[in-house]
Amino acid sequence: MQELMNKKILVVDDEPELLKMIEEILFSEGFFQIYTAGSCKEALETARSQPVALFLLDINLPDGNGFMLYQELRRISAAPAVFLSARGEPEDRLRGLGLGADDYIVKPFLAGELVLRIKALLRRTYGLDAEEKVFFAGARRVDLENASVTTDSGEIPLRAKELILIKKLWENRNRVVTNDALCMAAWGEDYYGHENNLMVQIRRLREKIEEAPSHPVHIITMKGLGYKLVNVNE
Repeated sequence: MQELMNKKILVVDDEPELLKMIEEILFSEGFFQIYTAGSCKEALETARSQPVALFLLDINLPDGNGFMLYQELRRISAAPAVFLSARGEPEDRLRGLGLGADDYIVKPFLAGELVLRIKALLRRTYGLDAEEKVFFAGARRVDLENASVTTDSGEIPLRAKELILIKKLWENRNRVVTNDALCMAAWGEDYYGHENNLMVQIRRLREKIEEAPSHPVHIITMKGLGYKLVNVNE
């Protein structure tokens, strides 16, 4: 857990008082590498200069909005992201999650709930033991610590959901992992209804890990059950 507590977190909000409050909450829980930004510009500058492990993003920002910022961050980072917003309408929540964000928390929120969600997301994304952070799928090297796949053509970054799913499959390699278990790992308790999203994420994973994505030999579909990761490190 201490390794997870050392992860860098970037909090983006245009309210200085809220930034200070979140920073103090996280400090009190043992997180010490907290960065704050009050605008999209500041957030992007920090993300380009620091290996941020988790983004907490407000939606209403002075030079744009959190949705736009999230899409810009995705160009430079695969780290998971959580929206923190006073906008609790279903369409806003669905838009945030539909973009690929990992969680959506409506203000005002309980400090304890925020901490629990952050810890759960960090565990899901980065929680493997040190000896289980690299494996090979054929000639392709999958680095779970750095969220990347190395091929003969170069390095391919893994996005946050892809990283969570491949970790879950790797932890259970050569065994079937059910659709529900994979959705739970990637989307938490609100996993119901994400079956189509799971299929999309698995397709993207295959494009990065498989030599022939349309004829996979490593991420195998177990019809009616889920998926299985096989023939790795051979």
